Amino acid sequence: MKKGNLKNKIRKFHLWLGLGSGIIVFIVALTGALYAFKVEIESALEEKYVISTEGKKKLPPSKLKELAENKLPKKKVHAIQYHEVNKPSTVIFYNADPSYHYTVSLNPYNGKILEIKDENQGFFHFIYQGHMYLWLPPVIGQTIVASGTLLFLFLIISGIILWFPKKKKEIRKKICFQWKETSKWKRKNFDLHSILGFYVSIVALVFIITGLVWGFPWFGYLYYKTIGGDKSVIYQDPISIKTKVLSKNQDSPSIDKAYYIMKSQNPTAMSIEIHPPETDSTSIACNANSEKETFWKTDYRYFDQYNLEEKQVDNIWGRFTTADNSDKLLRMNYDIHTGAIAGLAGKTFAFLISLIIASLPVTGFLIWWGRKNK
Repeated sequence: MKKGNLKNKIRKFHLWLGLGSGIIVFIVALTGALYAFKVEIESALEEKYVISTEGKKKLPPSKLKELAENKLPKKKVHAIQYHEVNKPSTVIFYNADPSYHYTVSLNPYNGKILEIKDENQGFFHFIYQGHMYLWLPPVIGQTIVASGTLLFLFLIISGIILWFPKKKKEIRKKICFQWKETSKWKRKNFDLHSILGFYVSIVALVFIITGLVWGFPWFGYLYYKTIGGDKSVIYQDPISIKTKVLSKNQDSPSIDKAYYIMKSQNPTAMSIEIHPPETDSTSIACNANSEKETFWKTDYRYFDQYNLEEKQVDNIWGRFTTADNSDKLLRMNYDIHTGAIAGLAGKTFAFLISLIIASLPVTGFLIWWGRKNK
């Protein structure tokens, strides 16, 4: 097959892929850009709470749990989060069916309720639902988003092939905007699509791969195995064996003891999270994060709810010290996807790249429309 005929076939392939996935790519990229600074915006809003720490100790998780449950008595506590010394603590209420997600912010020193928030409401929840599910039911929306993302992978690859010039001396023309005063909008639009598409292609591939890790379990498994992983990627809560009935007069509840263990062994942690056992046979899941803006260094621990014996797991969600390079790379997936792995500069970069990616379906559609309606 001649190169010209091959490129024509790739061009048609690129066109139909673009028309088929364009609206999905546009929505996912635009909502991803809008979601980029969620943490920074919400942290700025939390600064209205002034918490005095002088000469005080933080209340144990059982007490914060009790105070929050008084406000939401019919909801199930998912976790208790402790943050920096001058920041509110958070009690998370979460359930899949029936679906609800509330957070109760408290002063960790005196237990005063600062805010009760429905996380299933608000601007960022709306943006998140669009990014993950296109505002459709999750079972349907996630499949459509993941499928559109997979199509975008082939779209990027075919775009790079179409962009690559026949002669090396033409590369300079291909990577520069060389518009004349007489250049028509079709020429400018074509250059915006092809040149910007080439510039963002590598970063777009990173977004695509990290997104597909969540979108398709089989992709996440193959990705982990490809980078050398040998553990399970499925989260499993270790079992607690009920050996005795706990005394009502015990000095402190098990979740408090687990918290004190985590606190003593992670004195510089930026956050500590305690998950009460969901049943009488599950463990107390705890984690400590040494960093404020990223999650990949989080240390995951599990304690028997009856005797506080530490439980080991054979999946990637265990001790950070036992994670090998492939485990760490998979743990980095969210931080890479959002750009947080490189701090605020990385998030800003991800924001700008996402906006450019969102523009590609628009300029590509205009190219097709212009050729169709000469």
